[in-house]
Amino acid sequence: MAGLSIWHVLIFAIVVLLLFGTSKLKNLGKDVGGAVKDFKKSIKEDEQAAQLSEPRTLEHQNTAANNSTLKN
Repeated sequence: MAGLSIWHVLIFAIVVLLLFGTSKLKNLGKDVGGAVKDFKKSIKEDEQAAQLSEPRTLEHQNTAANNSTLKN
């Protein structure tokens, strides 16, 4: 079977730890976490800006049409 066993993953993790060391992996984790946090923040800001800039003419047109039919 060509699948990965737990031993393959464990050996790979040990090799990575020995090559890079704990301090570099810790800094890498902080950098990746900060990038993900900034990405989520920018997505949220874009969604809020899009909601504020959406035209609301459809609601206004519907109420204007209802008012004109009520007058007739």
